[in-house]
Amino acid sequence: MGSDPGSDGKYGNDGRPGEEKHDDAPPHASHSSHSSHASRQPSLAHPIIPPRGDPTTLKSFQKAEVIYDLTFRFAHAFLKRGDRTIDQMIQAARSGKKNLLEGSRLGRTSKELEIKLTNVAYGSLAELRDDYRDFLCARDLPVWDKNAKEALYVRELGKRQPQTFELYRGFLETRPPGVLANIAICLICQAMYLIDRQLDRLERDFLEQGGLRETMMHMRLAHRTRRDATGQRRSASR
Repeated sequence: MGSDPGSDGKYGNDGRPGEEKHDDAPPHASHSSHSSHASRQPSLAHPIIPPRGDPTTLKSFQKAEVIYDLTFRFAHAFLKRGDRTIDQMIQAARSGKKNLLEGSRLGRTSKELEIKLTNVAYGSLAELRDDYRDFLCARDLPVWDKNAKEALYVRELGKRQPQTFELYRGFLETRPPGVLANIAICLICQAMYLIDRQLDRLERDFLEQGGLRETMMHMRLAHRTRRDATGQRRSASR
């Protein structure tokens, strides 16, 4: 894995990705990697409902899934049995990934719900980030600076595709809880950055394209116009 973070010295960080360039547009959005004409056309089975890509390919979802896997193991390993924070941290991590997944799926028929659930995922991860910071502060452990070499290492590791827990498993098995909490904070901040960009894209798409109700209205009007035109042609030919 290269030089592991937390191997020497004291560093402090909020884990923000800084100038790191991530593009996590929803898999259905008009985007350079999803810009083929066919991919934007309604399916033949459901002409009103737009097609969707696989939400598990979203960088934000992959990151959130890694955060859940890390948090589940961290909470059980380093928090005392019976501590309510265990359930709180695990549920916040679960909410992060599940709301991203459900929001993307429900976005086929409700952009409003997709935006709402994506924002819930953002809030859940923000709560989890605070729990990790509380863990460090309560034990007088340092919070890495965003430009610390360990934070920069995790940032680079966070660019690898696809993001899986296996990229980070070695740290869980070899590093102390203070280092692991900082790694989690770095990953959470990366995920929040991606989700923030995702929300920007969803809002732009809604303003430009509208929602399902508007699509249905336009298609209904177009259908009525075609029907009326066909009827007029038939009457004129008699």
